[in-house]
Amino acid sequence: MRTPQELEAALKAQDGGPTFFNNDQFPWTRVVESEWAQIRAEADRVLAALDLVPGIEELQVEQLGLTTDKRWKVFPFYAYGHWAQGNVRRCPATARAIQAIPTLQAAMYSVFEPKKSLPVHRGVYGGMLRYHMGIRVPKPETQCGIQVGGDTRHWREGEGMVFDDSHPHKAWNDSSEPRVILLADFTRPVIPALRALNDRVIVELQSSDYVLSAVRRWNEWEAVHGKRFDEALNEAGTRLRATPDA
Repeated sequence: MRTPQELEAALKAQDGGPTFFNNDQFPWTRVVESEWAQIRAEADRVLAALDLVPGIEELQVEQLGLTTDKRWKVFPFYAYGHWAQGNVRRCPATARAIQAIPTLQAAMYSVFEPKKSLPVHRGVYGGMLRYHMGIRVPKPETQCGIQVGGDTRHWREGEGMVFDDSHPHKAWNDSSEPRVILLADFTRPVIPALRALNDRVIVELQSSDYVLSAVRRWNEWEAVHGKRFDEALNEAGTRLRATPDA
């Protein structure tokens, strides 16, 4: 039996272990990106009520070693078999779009508030890949970016990137505006000899406290803040309709 670390090394060996992947390998990226305008409209409503959205460290205490200021906000839709049904209802176009992602494991809006940055860190496991699509990216786009290994990319609205977040990486928003992306994790394509082993590690992750405690904390947030959040979204929707160029 291989350890997860040994399996991760084997997975990288089978495809060369790139930092960023060519989107042409993942035709579903075009499907998700074709829904950008509707996703942007839904995310803008959430952004207008951002003060009520939790920081990631409030959902995953493991992130306290990475961020403590509650300025990396996350708005989850799906996490390892668990749908955030309230958010699916609030943002149906986004929920519909992410269902086009085969082997989806997690999906959320990820918001960096102004001047927010993350130091170098690594993802949980290289048997998954990560997708980012720019939803709202301050101009010029070079103010915001992500460096994976030695490779740097800048988000663009309506465009996505696929990368392996098990490489050391960091990200930043040096602008005076929020940066909003759609973040999704999905199972890494693997050769048949490794598929069952990779699936087993992911199943173990699905039932881990790392995942289940975050799901529980979101449900607690929903119970306490959900009604107030819906009221704020309704108010935001009214404001945005009154100022369609916002």
